[in-house]
Amino acid sequence: MRAVLAIVTACVIWGLSPLYYALLDSVVPIEVLAHRTLWSFLFFVAVIALQRRLRDLAAAVATPSRAGLILAAGLAIGFNWFGFIFAIHSGRALEASLGYYVFPLFAVLLGRLVFGEALTRVQWAAVGLAGLAVTVLTAGLGVPPFVALGLAASFAIYGALKKRIALGPILSVTAEVLLLLPLALGFLAVFGHAQPLPTLLLLMLSGPLTATPLMLFSYAARRLRFATVGLVQYLNPTLQFLVAVLVFTEPFTPWHAIAFPIIWIALALYSASAIARDRATRRAAAVPL
Repeated sequence: MRAVLAIVTACVIWGLSPLYYALLDSVVPIEVLAHRTLWSFLFFVAVIALQRRLRDLAAAVATPSRAGLILAAGLAIGFNWFGFIFAIHSGRALEASLGYYVFPLFAVLLGRLVFGEALTRVQWAAVGLAGLAVTVLTAGLGVPPFVALGLAASFAIYGALKKRIALGPILSVTAEVLLLLPLALGFLAVFGHAQPLPTLLLLMLSGPLTATPLMLFSYAARRLRFATVGLVQYLNPTLQFLVAVLVFTEPFTPWHAIAFPIIWIALALYSASAIARDRATRRAAAVPL
């Protein structure tokens, strides 16, 4: 029960985060990103220090080859963070939610292309439906949903890079923001603005808002079945979708009304396939040798 509560809380924080970033619309997205990197690093380092793992952090970035992978992962998640902040500030929260809906299907396709992972017919159908939804939006709105595609692609690439980094989630993210920190500090030193105290406090809050759901999610992911984790994760883009439509009152065109149900059908197919595979794996493990 604690694991379920942890993952639901993490997804609710992520799903409602557009409300937080909307409060920072007076700060340019790249500066918000720099602050998020800084305050996330300080928060993560405090957690690592309490765990007495600072030596592990130093060792994580000591090997050049692994440091290069960590930096690449950091750049991918940094791009994703920037894209999300930009989406909220530019009135594209609905498109951001689309990106996180599409992400699992991007990840499946990337797994096929990069790691040679086999896809079932149902998974191929889900990927095809996602492509159809993007095509519908592109044709209807006259421009591809670049923000959604960028968010989905960057997060999928981030996940692929993380598979090659043999570190726990908290330690690896701390290492990522550590290597991004010089860029963040350099930007703030040259282009940063003196912010009013309320705005500065809000920017500082980006640290715990970044770290807390990640820690809750990692706690839950170790204790729950993969299929359960996958299904609950859809709470995040669903809340973002509701915030965009009901709170921000962004336009929901007839083209969105066609594309989003296609995505939801694709995700239903993908989830059903994942659940079936999870059950088959558990049945196979239960068979005595």
